Amino acid sequence: MERYVMIGAGSAAFTRGLLADLIAAGQPAEVRLVDINATALQTAYGLAHKMLAQTGAPLTVSAHTNRRDALPGATVVICTVGVGGRRAWEQDVFIPRKYGIYVPVGDTVGPGGSARAVRMIPAMLAIARDVVDLAPDALFFNYSNPMAPICRAIHTQIGAPVIGLCHGVLHVTHYLAHHLGVPADELQVTCAGYNHLTWLTSVQHKATDMFPAMRTIGAKISAQLQIAPDDNAFSWQLFDQVGAFPAVLDRHITEFYPQFFRHGYYYGMRLGVDAFSFEGTIASGDAEFAAMHADARSDQPLPASLFVRESGEHEQVVEIIAALRAGSGVSYAVNLPNQGQVPDLPRGAIVESPAIARHNTLEPIPQPALGPTLAGMLASRYAWVEAIVAAAVQHDRDAFVNALIIDGYVESLAVAQRLGDELWEHTWSYSPQ
Repeated sequence: MERYVMIGAGSAAFTRGLLADLIAAGQPAEVRLVDINATALQTAYGLAHKMLAQTGAPLTVSAHTNRRDALPGATVVICTVGVGGRRAWEQDVFIPRKYGIYVPVGDTVGPGGSARAVRMIPAMLAIARDVVDLAPDALFFNYSNPMAPICRAIHTQIGAPVIGLCHGVLHVTHYLAHHLGVPADELQVTCAGYNHLTWLTSVQHKATDMFPAMRTIGAKISAQLQIAPDDNAFSWQLFDQVGAFPAVLDRHITEFYPQFFRHGYYYGMRLGVDAFSFEGTIASGDAEFAAMHADARSDQPLPASLFVRESGEHEQVVEIIAALRAGSGVSYAVNLPNQGQVPDLPRGAIVESPAIARHNTLEPIPQPALGPTLAGMLASRYAWVEAIVAAAVQHDRDAFVNALIIDGYVESLAVAQRLGDELWEHTWSYSPQ
């Protein structure tokens, strides 16, 4: 029987999605929910308890504010930690806006991604130490962003075999299947890159190259007089220029190219404001948590919609665990250290690419070289990872400012210093250190 430990379980939407998948799987399991926020934890626990009572699923659930109480005997550890929650995330985006920097997400790259990284890495290293100490044989998954710096820090500082999971490649596969008019499970994609900028270098349907059809679709989108955010016009134009399709569409992809979107200008809109509203994302998250809090405390049955399997970050982990236990040979896009599977990306760098599920291990599948254009677009990103990991591990403010410079958003050294000071003070205010 699997014994799941969910660290950051106060992320109630993820917890609900995972439990819905476990209920659908119908296998006995123990789920231990962990969060240092007692209010969020009780919401997640109350919701989970009602889900199990309502379905009679063969699962048990418990709640813990101290992860060391929950880790012994765990067979699976899943991290969805967000240090500081949505309130800290807001400032990751709002502080850079004072300097003319507008982004739609701010959790992967850019000044917001830098702030989040130095806030997240110390916490994730402490978790990894406890996993190695108390559950050394557990499968260890990370969903927290920024994915590459967190996983890089864990692998280099602790040596824990963490696996980074993101549903981005799967999401884009479904997106392309919809545009191509074919079933998503009939598309075969080849991919490699950096989480949230992973290149689909081949898309095939029954051995037929889909790139010509995709170029036609992209040309129609680009020719429109009015571009809407849902058109993902930049992703299609980038595909036409470089010959590979980027995952995971404009909401994330635009953040990797600040030179094209100075002050957030995006097809007559502004990123994070009227294109992919950041305030809308935060409000939606707050409202979703409030609804789940109400559901957890209500004496009424949970709505059927809470038990429906949905697309989201959680959606493959139960399947991946089953595949690893069975050694199924099925492949998944995962984030692992580069041991040569992507030959022209740095060794040891965290790369997102396919890996085959063997018995309790994921074996990376060798990929063709990305080539100088695609690899070149990632080069500064991997340099930024090294700088931001050093800033977080060494508590080095100068390394943090250097990471902002490498990142490419700041327009002068003076801005790098001022923005760096403000973000540094903000993000470390959430750290126990």
